[in-house]
Amino acid sequence: MNPTLTAGLLLGILVSAWSFIWVSVGWHRDPATFPLFWMVIPIQIVVVVWGLRKTAAHTGYGRQVVFGVAISVLGSMIIFGGSLLLTTVVFPSYFQDLERIGRMKMAQDGLNLARIDELIRAQAPWQKPLPAAFSGVFGTWVTGLLTSLIAAVWLRRKG
Repeated sequence: MNPTLTAGLLLGILVSAWSFIWVSVGWHRDPATFPLFWMVIPIQIVVVVWGLRKTAAHTGYGRQVVFGVAISVLGSMIIFGGSLLLTTVVFPSYFQDLERIGRMKMAQDGLNLARIDELIRAQAPWQKPLPAAFSGVFGTWVTGLLTSLIAAVWLRRKG
């Protein structure tokens, strides 16, 4: 199978699987474990670099960057679907859980109720399945581009 396609599929599956695990065990409800969500970034970096290694010997820098972005675009399609499935079907209370933990954290930080309500209202448009899924896609594209720009140089030097 084409290395770009393989890596893209692997990226989408691994990030989606991590997201499901993270929510399934309830880490999204605990301020101490909430940051574990961001493991999606090292997962993506590892998968993109792995995919680019498979093509480094016979492609130039520009093609490597294109391959890395393609891996991320392919992966983001699965990530988008996984995000929608996670937040609408499997865990439909996901955004209510986030709001609850956000309110609790802000209260612990000493914010008054009026300020908490104001911040929750400001975040509300993004705390829905489609905007959240699209932000995952965008984050995947940006991370993929940055990783590809750096990894392609590094892989070319290793030669």
